[in-house]
Amino acid sequence: MSASRAERLGEQIRTEASKILTRQVHDPGVGFVTITRVRVSADLQVARIYYTALGDQAALRTTERALVRVAPFVRRQLAERLGLRRVPEMSFVFDKSIAHQARVEELLQEIHANQSRATPDDSSSDDPDD
Repeated sequence: MSASRAERLGEQIRTEASKILTRQVHDPGVGFVTITRVRVSADLQVARIYYTALGDQAALRTTERALVRVAPFVRRQLAERLGLRRVPEMSFVFDKSIAHQARVEELLQEIHANQSRATPDDSSSDDPDD
């Protein structure tokens, strides 16, 4: 089964936008940004670029403002690289799913650690023949 045109374009945008942000954008506010996925509307008019970044809340706000500033530049570069008649309108969206995933993993590790502390590892006391 082949991917839809929107999915293929989203993957191309993800790849090229990542390269542009790491190699051509020199805005210090952008920092360490990872493009996680791109969702392109079915009519190919709108692209939401999901990203993650390192840092506390203040650093994330700085990154968000920097991405808004560089979005027109990234869009022009994408137009050149992808050779599209019309490049989708772009917006950068912080990808909260990565943070949620990390929190779930942290909770699972806590549960596992609590269970291993609560359960004694003394298997000989379970033997009814003693």
